[in-house]
Amino acid sequence: MEIGNRFCDETIGGHISDVTRSYNDKKILRVARMLITLQRDGDFEFRAPRIEYSFKTDLRNVIIQYLNYCANKRELSKASLAERKRVIFHFDKFLYENKISMADITVNLFEHFLSNCCSTYSRRYYKSILREFYRYLFDHEILSKDYSSFIMKEPKASHKSELPTTYTEEEIRRMINAIDRSSAKGKRDYLVLLLAAEYGLRASDITTFRLSQINWDKNKISMIQNKTGVPIEFPLLSSVGNAVIDYLKHGRPIGGDDVIIVNHENTHKGQRLKSPTIHSIVAYAMKTANIKNWKQKKHGPHSLRHSLASNMLKQNVSMPIISAILGHQSIETTKIYISVDLQKLRLCSLPIPKIRSSHYNIKTQSKI
Repeated sequence: MEIGNRFCDETIGGHISDVTRSYNDKKILRVARMLITLQRDGDFEFRAPRIEYSFKTDLRNVIIQYLNYCANKRELSKASLAERKRVIFHFDKFLYENKISMADITVNLFEHFLSNCCSTYSRRYYKSILREFYRYLFDHEILSKDYSSFIMKEPKASHKSELPTTYTEEEIRRMINAIDRSSAKGKRDYLVLLLAAEYGLRASDITTFRLSQINWDKNKISMIQNKTGVPIEFPLLSSVGNAVIDYLKHGRPIGGDDVIIVNHENTHKGQRLKSPTIHSIVAYAMKTANIKNWKQKKHGPHSLRHSLASNMLKQNVSMPIISAILGHQSIETTKIYISVDLQKLRLCSLPIPKIRSSHYNIKTQSKI
């Protein structure tokens, strides 16, 4: 790895993926990364990383130890470990830029880090990870003081003020029709779009979609959501059923994981997709369909989930039914979609009464 990175640094000026690089530089980086990951993991990586997790403060001496503890003792998933590494990496960068150590922390410094390095809605998540990390440092006698008490608990953020991104039924139809179903990957991507648009499935549920979840005799799909653990059930739409059959018979590689939708890349053929790939499939469909301003809006599978709820609301589908289809644990979560139904909101508007006070008449205002 050291030799490969040095070669890229000297040849193309860096060893991290960058969209501004020329096509030739990207090819050189790709070849070097293939050699590095083949030697390290025995396989090629799917994407070259855009961030190098290089720790520069005294955190570099404990981060591996902490992640091993989370993996072995707490048995956290790879995704959870990756999130902890990412958050602590940003914290390490903050400490390095401000020339302070992990033991020179105050309440104000924590707040300064959070206000500059994460969004309003991720503050609670960042605090939780950093509080856990500092508690670990104290419990394992790496630090003599429990600095986790300096990280004040964050009240649960309300997402109701942020309007969900939605697309019209016509735009979603264009996205689905934009998929080229003549290829094996096209058949897969078409099925992904249908699952996201027709059922509002999250990326994690699409990647774990199995044949055992389909009851062909009763025309039903039943699954337990990965995120919430709440069971949901849908009628098996003919479009979805036909897409599943077409993909399994004429598109899906033989073998691999016991899921329907899999990777088609040679080195990962048959393995289940990861959530970012589902996001890329939906985004590419929007690009191909020439959806207006899709880059300026959210453009992953969750935007299609929002769109499903919004479009059902416009068709006068009741809130409890929408909540059941989306698998929400509370109908309060579903009520956010009321805010995007402008036609219904206009029906709620009240006429403005005439102002009879002499202080607010037009003549008075013009004189002022």
